[in-house]
Amino acid sequence: MREIVIGAAQMGAIQRDEPRAQVVDRMLALLEDAAGQGATLVVFPELSLTTFFPRWWMEDQAEVDSWFEREVPGEATRPLFDRARALHVAISFGYAELTPEGRHFNTQILTDREANVVGKYRKVHLPGHDEYDQERAFQHLEKRYFEPGDLGFPVWRSQGAIMGMCICNDRRWPEVYRVMGLQGVELVMLGYNTPSVNSQMKAEDETKRLYHSELVMTAGAYQNATWVVGVAKGGIEDGHPLMAGTIIVDPNGFVVARARTDGDEMVVHACDMDACDFGKKTIFDFARHRRVEHYKRITEQTGVILPE
Repeated sequence: MREIVIGAAQMGAIQRDEPRAQVVDRMLALLEDAAGQGATLVVFPELSLTTFFPRWWMEDQAEVDSWFEREVPGEATRPLFDRARALHVAISFGYAELTPEGRHFNTQILTDREANVVGKYRKVHLPGHDEYDQERAFQHLEKRYFEPGDLGFPVWRSQGAIMGMCICNDRRWPEVYRVMGLQGVELVMLGYNTPSVNSQMKAEDETKRLYHSELVMTAGAYQNATWVVGVAKGGIEDGHPLMAGTIIVDPNGFVVARARTDGDEMVVHACDMDACDFGKKTIFDFARHRRVEHYKRITEQTGVILPE
């Protein structure tokens, strides 16, 4: 048995004026909780260090850049790395990345149990828009503040398993899981900050949005015979509700653990990576069953082309 005890570190709302040091203190408390329950890997949400700032229209680039990290670990996050190293617990968390070249990404990293960064992913599927939209109930400006990720969907070997990452809206796209699945992924870690309401459709309430969130993660897990750990930020953030719904999904697509609140909460489960083997060797044995000659449209076409 290749067992990894994983902590899904759901976080409650982070207000706009909450300093990073205070947020990191909350993350440290969750880390301690997980370590006390035997976890050797803790996964935090998307944009773990700040409020979900893409909901705000900002024209001053200096103000925009203030939400980004120029280095990780940096001054604010070093205590998290130091404590993770002392506890011998690997961590994965999301943040806004400002590169030395001035590029802006929505990023997630993975460390080993000695707190060395061993993996980095940059969000590919950016939702929302890049100009102020008066028709929306609130703004969603990821396309304004971030570039699409440029690293693809890599995987890494860590703790005896093959691990990959994606972020928020990525979880809705089946290609994300399949590209990692074709690399033998056994654990997909993803964080998200998802509004409880649809800014363009009031009828889509939190119940429906939680259903869709769980649907895509369980489907991705089953169709690629992989564990999926989906970690939310929830609660009322700067007056805007975020849905929670943190779950851990097994390689058969079943939810084996879930958060019960919309605040800071640790969800821990012992995940056997060998549980991926049956699906990968039978119904989802890609080498035997895939027919790539019929899939060309997936990579050659973006928008819909209707039949004549």
